[in-house]
Parts: sequence; C-alpha cells; structure tokens
Amino acid sequence: MEKRNSFIRPILYLLPTIIIIAVFRLLPILYVMRVSLHKWGMGGAERFVGFGNYLRAFSDSYFWQSLTNTIWYVIFIVPLCIFFSLLIALLLNSKIRALGFYRTTFFLPVVTSIVAISMIWKWVYHPKIGLANYILTLLHIPPQSWLSEWRGIFEIMTGRDLPNLLSGPSLALLSIIIMMIWKSIGYNMVIFLAGLQNIPHHYYEAAQVDGAGRFAVFKNITWPLLSSTTFYVLIMTTIISFQVFAPVWLMTGPPAGGPLGTTNVLVYYLYDVAFNYSSYGYASALSMILFLIILTLTIVQRRVVERRVYYE
Repeated sequence: MEKRNSFIRPILYLLPTIIIIAVFRLLPILYVMRVSLHKWGMGGAERFVGFGNYLRAFSDSYFWQSLTNTIWYVIFIVPLCIFFSLLIALLLNSKIRALGFYRTTFFLPVVTSIVAISMIWKWVYHPKIGLANYILTLLHIPPQSWLSEWRGIFEIMTGRDLPNLLSGPSLALLSIIIMMIWKSIGYNMVIFLAGLQNIPHHYYEAAQVDGAGRFAVFKNITWPLLSSTTFYVLIMTTIISFQVFAPVWLMTGPPAGGPLGTTNVLVYYLYDVAFNYSSYGYASALSMILFLIILTLTIVQRRVVERRVYYE
C-alpha cells in the first residue's frame, strides 16, 4: 500500500500540469498533423491527400523563398544577439555607478509591446524623415530605402548582381534584424548576468595573483564557466528566431513579405496561406515542416555543441 501511494501521490501533484500540457500543447499538435494530411478549406476536411501537402511544399517557390529568408534571419540574428548580449552583460557585471539604471534601460525593450516598437522603428527607417537616414547623411553616406529595398546587402555592398543565395538578406530584412537584435539583447543580457554572477570569485582572485590579463581570464575562466548559459541562450534564440512573425507583418506586410517577398519568412508565409487563401491543410503541413526543422536543429545543437559545455 505504501509503495502504491508513493507512486500515485506524485502523479496527482503533476496531474494539473499534465492536463494543461495535453490540452494546450499535445492535442493541438496532433490536430495540426491530422489537418496537414487533408485538403482542408473553410468548410473543413474535403478529402484525404496523405503527404500531398508536404510534397507540394518542395515544388513551391514561395516556400523556398520564405525558408531562405528565415535562414538568413537566423544566421544573422543568433550570433549577433549572443555577442552583444554577452558584451553588455560583461560591462554591467563590473562595479559602475547607476548600475540598476543601465540594466533597466537595456531590459525595457524586452517588456515593450512589439507593436509599439515596430511603429517607432518604422519611423526610424522612413526614407525622408527617418532617424537612420539622417545619421547616414551626417556620415556622408547616401540615404537608403530601408524597408522597401529588395536587393541583398552583399549585392549592395559589392555593386554586382549576385545569385539569390549569395546576395544575402535584403536590406528590408536586415532592417528588421537590427530592430529585433535591439529588442532581444536585454533578455539574453539578464541570463548572461545571472551566469556571470554564479561564477565563483576565487577563480578570478587566483588568476589575479598569477598575473593573468583580462583576455586570458575571459578565455580560460569566464568563457568555459559560462558555456552552459551560452548553450541555453543559443538554443532558445535559434528556436525563437525561426518563429519570427510580428515585426515582418507590422513593418513590411501586407502585401506578403515586403518588397518582392524578400522579408517573407516561413511563419508569415504559412499565415498568409491559411488566412488569406484558406488553405489550412497546406498551412498545417508548412507548420509541421517548421516544427521538424526546429526539432532537427535542436537535436544537432545538443549533439554537437553540448560536448563543449562545461558543467561545474
């Protein structure tokens, strides 16, 4: 009887959480999987098509364009967001005046509405009265059509016509990337700060006695002991970056995906397919493909990157 109670009681404590996860997570995923196997319109399921919706994606040029844009977005935002978040965390981890003020200032964009931020940055990128072009003018750089420029940044920099895969993200997509880095670094900064403050101080004292410089201290103490925090930030930033939607919709759409579809990321595209064309089956298949991409990348990151993570 005691063994039975010791098994049942934990289940009863976990039951509310299990029910919430099942109802709001597991069941919607299973339902989307079912919808993705059907031709599903406004009236519901029309007919079973199996993997037809998935095969349709491989021949859909708009899907490949949205996937390419999403990959460029992730490639730029993940390392830059980690770099600037860690840099600011290192600066704020030192003993400086008004430390609380600086921490609050950097964290404010995180808790500010993405709608409000998008509208402000849309004004910043305005081609005539925007702050971005005003700064470029002061630096004697020609003004740019930030949110309406479809050319890739590498193509703009080199002045040559490059293939789509080599031209880089469009200037419009880069504008969104810059804005999202500014909004996201505060959250990661707090995580890095927590990781830095958990490093035992006696390591730094020993390094100071040995006469180690700042770079040597960072390379041999801070970075290894911060690897678990960096690993968490890497995985979460990657997952969140693949799901970007709101700033694209608010700043460059509709019509779909801004100038010539160069900001049409994957989540925006499946939203467009579902709610503008009422092709819910195909949109569900796209969401499952996105789920598989994120799952695969997460597994690869855990298999490859976690080997270099140091857990004290």
